[in-house]
Amino acid sequence: MQFSKFGEKFNQYSGITQLMDDLNDGLRTPGAIMLGGGNPAAIPAMLDYFHQASNEMLANGELIAALANYDGPQGKDAFVKALACLFRETYGWDISEKNISLTNGSQSGFFYLFNLLAGKQADGSHKKVLLPLAPEYIGYGDAGIDEDIFISYQPEIERLDNGLFKYHVDFEQLTVDDSIAAICASRPTNPTGNVLTDEEIHKLDKLARQHNIPLIIDNAYGLPFPNIIFADVQPFWNENTILCMSLSKLGLPGVRCGIVIANETITSAMTNMNGIISLAPSSVGPAYANHMIEKGDLLKLSTDVIKPFYRQKALRAVELLQQAITDERFRIHKPEGAIFLWLWFDELPITTMELYARLKARGVLVVPGEYFFIGQSEGWDHAHQCLRMNYVQEDEMMQKGITIIAEEVAKAYAE
Repeated sequence: MQFSKFGEKFNQYSGITQLMDDLNDGLRTPGAIMLGGGNPAAIPAMLDYFHQASNEMLANGELIAALANYDGPQGKDAFVKALACLFRETYGWDISEKNISLTNGSQSGFFYLFNLLAGKQADGSHKKVLLPLAPEYIGYGDAGIDEDIFISYQPEIERLDNGLFKYHVDFEQLTVDDSIAAICASRPTNPTGNVLTDEEIHKLDKLARQHNIPLIIDNAYGLPFPNIIFADVQPFWNENTILCMSLSKLGLPGVRCGIVIANETITSAMTNMNGIISLAPSSVGPAYANHMIEKGDLLKLSTDVIKPFYRQKALRAVELLQQAITDERFRIHKPEGAIFLWLWFDELPITTMELYARLKARGVLVVPGEYFFIGQSEGWDHAHQCLRMNYVQEDEMMQKGITIIAEEVAKAYAE
């Protein structure tokens, strides 16, 4: 069978496909230690809440209505209006329902956005999305219909006390010219847990405005929900910002609901793309989220339940790792948010692709760091020395997995 150019591009086995395959295989494999994929934790209080909400929505007809009816291509009207109102009242943003569109998960939202802005242009030129620092989210890497639509820069590395480090945007080397269609960064960053400071965000916003391009902020883990963010920073949005959110890390990854907050031109384009590609986004997730807003629970649960749960898990995972791996070449990115730890094994004599394979053979699933250095024009040893580790598993499984990681790292260093 002969595929089109599009077919050949998206028939390839990518890093994000491997990650999701590992997640699926691990869930079906007894004894597998799932430290790889991005599935959120099964927080008991949130599961209880969703159970109660389901009963209420079933009783009042909201759930059946969401299951039995299409929404419009922009997404569920009631939720979009309620969310705009929430942002106006909470942050004073000049926002209405005309600034919000929904997608079937944020992954599809980024596919729309990247291809809307970057790649081959109507005038024949080729434009790219600038990632201010790499590593960045693995799911961006193969999202372009055209090849070579990303450019990224190595970060400044700040070595901190207690075996930690932190990435910063290196504004001295950052170059924005006519070949750049947009600037994009995740905050908190998947995979590292890094949170761009308010100063960094304002500098990126200024750069974007100077060059008349949008600043895209991937806010899947950020403020105001699900609020898996431990740094003291402020939420950010304006007419030149495309803020992308999700219901997944509230504990609802199965409903596949992405949220794009942008100017009306972007909202209109996203709505049209939804209509052509998928008719309409899913109705179930927005119905749950609208229920949470009406009850006054969306921000409250994010702040009082979700955030402290993940903060405690992150600190515990750092403690276990530092107890198990005492080599001075080992460092952990300061955990400032998201649901991952980013492990750096400086001077590691094997690549983390090889380390990943060795760990997988022992039933421990992680994600090798190489996949996250998207848009790099030249090799960098650091890119082969890092792993992403999900820290949401039960304590006993975390300890087992970390013990195996420590053993394999020690063997690698001994080589």
